[in-house]
Amino acid sequence: MSRITLSQFLIQQQRDGERISADLRFLIEVVARAIKAIGNAVGKGGLTNSLGEAGGENVQGEVQKKLDVIANDILLEANEWGGHLAAMASEEMDLPHQIPHRYPKGEFLLLFDPLDGSSNIDVNISVGTIFSVLRCPEGASSAAEIGEQAFLQAGSRQLAAGYAVYGAATQLVLTVGHGVHAFTLDRETGSFVLTTEFMRVPEDTGEYAINASNARWWEPPVQRYVEELVAGKSGPRGRDFNMRWVGSMVADVHRILTRGGIFMYPKDTKDPAKAGKLRLMYEANPMSLIIEQAGGAASTGHQRILDVQPEKLHQRVPVILGSKNEVERVAAYHQAG
Repeated sequence: MSRITLSQFLIQQQRDGERISADLRFLIEVVARAIKAIGNAVGKGGLTNSLGEAGGENVQGEVQKKLDVIANDILLEANEWGGHLAAMASEEMDLPHQIPHRYPKGEFLLLFDPLDGSSNIDVNISVGTIFSVLRCPEGASSAAEIGEQAFLQAGSRQLAAGYAVYGAATQLVLTVGHGVHAFTLDRETGSFVLTTEFMRVPEDTGEYAINASNARWWEPPVQRYVEELVAGKSGPRGRDFNMRWVGSMVADVHRILTRGGIFMYPKDTKDPAKAGKLRLMYEANPMSLIIEQAGGAASTGHQRILDVQPEKLHQRVPVILGSKNEVERVAAYHQAG
């Protein structure tokens, strides 16, 4: 049986009712090439003096790792010249990145978290890259400079979303709006090969992922839900649950996409000025599209994440996603107060 590469898969998507355009196919292929380069840099670790802090902070006020900067630069340089993008936005940069005037512009906007979970790099735990594709609003793509406003689109308007996980194998998980598919990098040939089609998140689960160290700051609906899970067979749920927490959203979501579960980074009172921890545009939206396309659900606790209208580029939101029945239960607890 012949193996299907990412390029072959995308060409077939282009042919099947024109699910994607040739330009979107090219964009995804370029992102995939950048992901291979990032995976190579992550895989070399301390051999290239790329571990440790870069000596600065990003716009989020978080300390940047050297590999954060390297991954960000790889994605920018790979995607500047192709003529398929109007602009890019990164979790690591304050403002949108403009396409240099020497290159043609296209109709798409690319958003990315270049290295999710980078606090785990120095201890050799899986990290990843998350990306999202939007169409540039009509008229904005011809502007000399693409402003933040062009990116402020609800997650339901994403044309494609994906993530890479750099673990024992480098995997690329992708949706273009017709299911979720996983590709594994064949390091001998340098090609991403389709290894799982139409991934599905089971509606029920016995696993949950949450940072339990924040329990004292959670809102009552989340405290109630987690207390029920911890109570196990003797509690109201009548069965035991296991907790798993990696501290890298890509790794935690990949586990849930593979075998089920619920991931929660809810709103808390630790910092009342922040609506949540995770970024809507770079993390919550792309992951929510992937989870929904796989039959799961994604909520802030009060509304579907993909329906949130962004107000700013680096907006944070609460995130509850994964197995549908558990996400709906947590949302119901929020609605009940």
